Amino acid sequence: MDERASRTGVGRMAEPTATPADRRRWWQVDCRDLSNAHRTLAVLVDRDQVELVGPPGHAAVLSPLGVRQLSTALRDAAMQARK
Repeated sequence: MDERASRTGVGRMAEPTATPADRRRWWQVDCRDLSNAHRTLAVLVDRDQVELVGPPGHAAVLSPLGVRQLSTALRDAAMQARK
């Protein structure tokens, strides 16, 4: 993770503790809005659907690392939704 990402929190992914990746049902990806305020994107699995919940009323600005983490979270959530 680059220095800016570690300092600002952009691109860090919060994961539920003690939950194996194949049993996880939600992911969070830190992001910023257009005014550079801290926001969070959530990826949730609800039965056979994947829900992407963005900051209410805001755009989400992701760093390249955040985009990779969001991609990973969406892929993992899609695999969970198929189970």
